[in-house]
Amino acid sequence: MIPRRTSPANPFRFLFLLALVIVVWGAGPALATGYRYWSFWEQDGGRGDGRNGGSAWTYATQGPSTARPSDGDVQGLRFAVSRDADDAAEPRGAADFASICAKTPPSEGRKRVALVIDFGTAADAPSGETPPEPRTACALVPEDATTAEALAAVAGPLRYDTNALLCAIADYPEMGCGDPVPDSGADTGAGTGASASDEGSQASGAEDGSSGGPSLGLYAGAGVVVLLGAAAVWQARRRRG
Repeated sequence: MIPRRTSPANPFRFLFLLALVIVVWGAGPALATGYRYWSFWEQDGGRGDGRNGGSAWTYATQGPSTARPSDGDVQGLRFAVSRDADDAAEPRGAADFASICAKTPPSEGRKRVALVIDFGTAADAPSGETPPEPRTACALVPEDATTAEALAAVAGPLRYDTNALLCAIADYPEMGCGDPVPDSGADTGAGTGASASDEGSQASGAEDGSSGGPSLGLYAGAGVVVLLGAAAVWQARRRRG
């Protein structure tokens, strides 16, 4: 019996698999997504002025439907595209309890909650929608009221999904709730309290591609594709030989 000849490892097959792994790995970051939603914030110091050296925004540890602010608290909500709490954009502009609730006197058995409602930028708006101007409001509500109840008293109607996620304030946005958004690499002003004047520079950075480019993995994948062609030629010559 003539022993069966075993063919050497096929370099073409190996390089093909290698290229597939590298290209998929390199394309991974492009598939990362953010989410378009209302983030919830609390102001350190409560009655501070919200300016440099004063109170600062911190991401709330619970949702508006369970948080129960005290009289004199300042809370904010911002609609934007972000990946997580670390990436979330703060409500913009200065905010302080004294000015927001200046025309709302104390009332026995009730509390005053200052609210900053930032509808976000055009870049973060769902297709076909225009964000309203940011607003502030002083909610006078029962002492045991939640933030959601305070918000409903001054900026309704509110819309929630089946998981009690806050989807819309004052009917904005009209549709959608926490929808995934492809990551364009644009800076949404996360954690910086970006002003409206920053919006133009952020948008231009996204358009001209200065915020990113093809990943190293994609370049490596392209290089391996070239090697694939060379391997194919080598294999063809070997068979003819």
